[in-house]
Amino acid sequence: MADKKELLVWSRELEAQYSTAEEMALRDLRVALVGELIKARDEKGMTQARLEELTGVKQSMISRIERGRSMPQVDTLIRLLAPLGKTLGIVSMDGQGVEKDVAST
Repeated sequence: MADKKELLVWSRELEAQYSTAEEMALRDLRVALVGELIKARDEKGMTQARLEELTGVKQSMISRIERGRSMPQVDTLIRLLAPLGKTLGIVSMDGQGVEKDVAST
């Protein structure tokens, strides 16, 4: 039986064959956003229940987002990030340029 690393490589190869570049980029963005949300919440030592109290976003929805079962609207994501001391930004694709604070536009 294949180990997890082999399965991951196999899964990535299949995905590359059957997914468009845009689909793969969207998936990577979702993974990055959720990862940052979880990391920020963990760094603050905040429970999902406490984040619900601060944002009004139900704990069950926060759980679904963190497990990758749901992708929040941008306004919901900004609401979740604010009490964690984070926001969304727009950065030039070439890595150059000034970051723009989306929440203040």
